[in-house]
Amino acid sequence: MNWLRIFILPLIAIPMLAQSSGAQKSVPRMPDGKPDFSGIFEWPKSPNGEHGKGSATIFDRKNFAPLKPGGEAFLEPRTGDMRHDEPRDFCMPAGFPGGMLSANAVRLVQNRNFLVIAHEFQNNTRLIPLDGRPHREGLEPMFYGDPVGHWEGDTLVIDTTQFKRWALDDYFYTNPKEFRMHSDALHTTERMKWKDAATISYQLTIDDPKIFSAAWSQDFEMKARPDWEKMGIFEYVCEENNRCPGGKCEKH
Repeated sequence: MNWLRIFILPLIAIPMLAQSSGAQKSVPRMPDGKPDFSGIFEWPKSPNGEHGKGSATIFDRKNFAPLKPGGEAFLEPRTGDMRHDEPRDFCMPAGFPGGMLSANAVRLVQNRNFLVIAHEFQNNTRLIPLDGRPHREGLEPMFYGDPVGHWEGDTLVIDTTQFKRWALDDYFYTNPKEFRMHSDALHTTERMKWKDAATISYQLTIDDPKIFSAAWSQDFEMKARPDWEKMGIFEYVCEENNRCPGGKCEKH
């Protein structure tokens, strides 16, 4: 059932979620009473409207925990080798969290056992089990890791491990001396909750014990865009627009 139709059901049939303003607003829910995040949304943006430069969000350094000794290794300067400096030019995956934070539409599809996060950017699709299963074992490290979800009240918590070492964000477009990398020990936690009937609160926690002395978090929001439903998610085909064929980048 479309969440807009759920939204207009009689209020007595829908549990209420308290808002920071004190007003009571209805939010879409599954038949079992769990919040339903299904719909089309903007990518996660900072609540204050600052989204950073480039397609992916640049993390605010004020949120970082202190670096561990040797943690400076994740700040790599650009080398001139585009396979290192911008592997997406070779259609390599953005990875997580970069792929989730990129500036394209996001489709969420939810049922009792799974939340599907289908991001327009790079046709990135994540399947989040909601049935209480543990992380899989014996996996090779992955660009997007191995996610599992569980509920804490009305908050969906997505726990992801099994990452390969890859780019953390797009800060290298601001400072070419800092290509921020995460290690293969990265552990992320996403916390999703309806803030109001049109806004999902999205908090992302970065825990990388090879780099940071403690976990740290940044808060985002995802705005529902029912007006995008008619067009939906566009096809994203990297090779059709690859400006670095054979490693030789075309100048614009």
